Amino acid sequence: MDLRPATSDDHAAIRGLLRDSSLPVEDLDTAAIDFIVACEGGALAGVVGVEAFDGAGLLRSLAVHGDHRGRGLGGRLVEAIEARAAARGLPQLVLLTETAAPFFARRGYADIAREHAPVAVQSSTEFRSLCPASARCMTRRLDPHHD
Repeated sequence: MDLRPATSDDHAAIRGLLRDSSLPVEDLDTAAIDFIVACEGGALAGVVGVEAFDGAGLLRSLAVHGDHRGRGLGGRLVEAIEARAAARGLPQLVLLTETAAPFFARRGYADIAREHAPVAVQSSTEFRSLCPASARCMTRRLDPHHD
């Protein structure tokens, strides 16, 4: 399985996988999301992204194609985006989830009140309108020396 930064050639496949996974796609053309994709045999198997804000990153759009679930790919994608965010100097990741809280809790993410997320992250379209108020807000500090 090849993990690499997404290119413009990946955008249609990313949009399709996110739609199939019931994740927001409305702001993909306007938000500055840095995606990492997992590909196997030339086909998109998974994706994760981070949207950088002042002092924090918003982890977005973790999705794994159904044929590739249960093999640890989601964990590998999260590790890759955490390393990328840390390398960019982001000290913290924040996310909103309706379904994956146990997955992220096992990876060191903790629940926080939505209003305690960094103000810059709260201004994102995902926070303001794309994710419902019922979504859990979670955060994790990043190790700046993460490999």
